[in-house]
Amino acid sequence: MSSKRAFDIFVTVLAAIAWVPALLLSALAILVLEGRPVFYVSTRVVGRNRTARVVKFRTMIKNAELVCNRKVIPVTDGVRFLNTPADSPLYTPIGRLIERIAFTELPQLWLVLKGEMSLVGNRPLPENVMAALREENADVDARLDTPAGMTGPVQLIGRERLSDAQRLDLERTYCRVALEGNTWRLDFLVLLYTVLAALRLRYPMRYRGVRKFILAHAGPMVRPQLVDDIPLEAKAGPATRE
Repeated sequence: MSSKRAFDIFVTVLAAIAWVPALLLSALAILVLEGRPVFYVSTRVVGRNRTARVVKFRTMIKNAELVCNRKVIPVTDGVRFLNTPADSPLYTPIGRLIERIAFTELPQLWLVLKGEMSLVGNRPLPENVMAALREENADVDARLDTPAGMTGPVQLIGRERLSDAQRLDLERTYCRVALEGNTWRLDFLVLLYTVLAALRLRYPMRYRGVRKFILAHAGPMVRPQLVDDIPLEAKAGPATRE
């Protein structure tokens, strides 16, 4: 068993006293206030040549994916990652609250226990988003070198818009560092900062800050290769907020 897998099991089981009641209360709140379905299920790419049915709490109106036609990937300012703005009218009142306190992904803890996902990694994406990203990024699959996660370094930035180059750079950099092994400290801090951000006890980070944070946990073999390996688009400066 890898140290990353051992970390996932240990933290998930230890934290069950907190996340099980949170999951049950969230499900009950959605059921009472919005009705069925309580969950949103989508097939996502979770690793190289691996997909899984990823479950989230339904935080939007029924059939929201048809209303906003998520089968078509909108390209806005060159950005192909789907990111619904926090003020979107698609969110239900209880869904907006669940999003704000970062409970949306809690049902995926079952996939973590099964070993199909990790607590920390790059978020799983629909295949059509992956295909859209491949149009401009030949090595997009490098973000799949470690298991998809419930949260990851990119999520420490919050709702600030990243260019595709910036986001993929952070995701690939995390994979390179994680593949060295012994990433439990990095994963622990990503989880901790995610919780603190959800509780409004920590400000979102910027692209360069997150990259520096990941590199601080890189080993001597990988770090020199990654320090100057920044995409030209990312070197131009931070992207604008949504």
